[in-house]
Amino acid sequence: MEEELKLFIIIWVLAMVLVSYCYYLSTRIKSGIFRLISVLPVYAIFLVFPFFFSSLHMSFIISLFLGGIANLKLILFSFDQGPLFPIPSCLSHFICFTCFPIKLQRNPKIQNPFSKSNFVTKVAIYGMLLYWCGYKHKVPPVFLFFHYSLQLYLEHEIILTLVRLLVSVALGCNLEPNFNEPYLATSLQDFWSNRWNLMVPALLKPAIYIPVRRLCNGRMSSDHARFLAVLMTFIVSGVAHEVFFFSLTFEIPTGEVTSFFVLHGVCTAAEVAVKRTSLARRWRMSPMVSRLLTVGFVVVTGGLLFFPQLIRSGVMETRANEMLSLIKFLNRKSCIFR
Repeated sequence: MEEELKLFIIIWVLAMVLVSYCYYLSTRIKSGIFRLISVLPVYAIFLVFPFFFSSLHMSFIISLFLGGIANLKLILFSFDQGPLFPIPSCLSHFICFTCFPIKLQRNPKIQNPFSKSNFVTKVAIYGMLLYWCGYKHKVPPVFLFFHYSLQLYLEHEIILTLVRLLVSVALGCNLEPNFNEPYLATSLQDFWSNRWNLMVPALLKPAIYIPVRRLCNGRMSSDHARFLAVLMTFIVSGVAHEVFFFSLTFEIPTGEVTSFFVLHGVCTAAEVAVKRTSLARRWRMSPMVSRLLTVGFVVVTGGLLFFPQLIRSGVMETRANEMLSLIKFLNRKSCIFR
């Protein structure tokens, strides 16, 4: 654990040096293809970083923060788009907004207060899920779909909330939340666009959705262009997750996770099309029913397509064991300093 932490620190120092290079070249290279070419070496290095770790959590954080979100931000930055544009005047701000999955709150009138009780409740539930992992072989497999989905969500939200709070205090600015209670989603569009891992749709929209829709608008109807843009956004997300899974499992991609995102892309695009019909305007489903259907669909399809590769490779079990080991490690260290 100590060796992994040392390597973790070294990787982040190198990442800050590489991002500093990107910051200073922005004043010397005009936005466009040439700036993109100058950023590509950093992009490639960020993709390699996760493979240096034996710890799944270390690899996961580096892969998500640098290999995924930071790389997409830098690609958009090359064309003066995305959350890094306008370019921050301060290097420390540029590093933070590049390396961490955070986004500056554009409208200061909209407040996102941090609820300590809500956060503590989620931490407590996550702790119970970790403890329950030792007994999951005693329950029907269908219940594991809910267990893994809830575990993945809570672990993501806890980690990203802590990062957001620390960076917010360090920079002295308000940051948008990473999650917006996804279990309250009333539709797939609401789930993926407004509630789940909000940094990702904020990046995919200018990177994939808008360019594809603009390209198709003159060649097909508006509805078909919208359908294709939504589908392409989900396909790109699926392929990115295949790469992400490979960095965790070192196993050849099976296509299951891409199938998960393609299915959700088709269903989301169809849902958007149906909402625009006159029948949908006249008939409204109860919010409680729509939430159950939406969350149920995400959980069941996730259990059938998203999690199988992670379960077969032992990633889910290893993640739980690593978190328990980390808790024990921190307890030992805290005892030493008492």
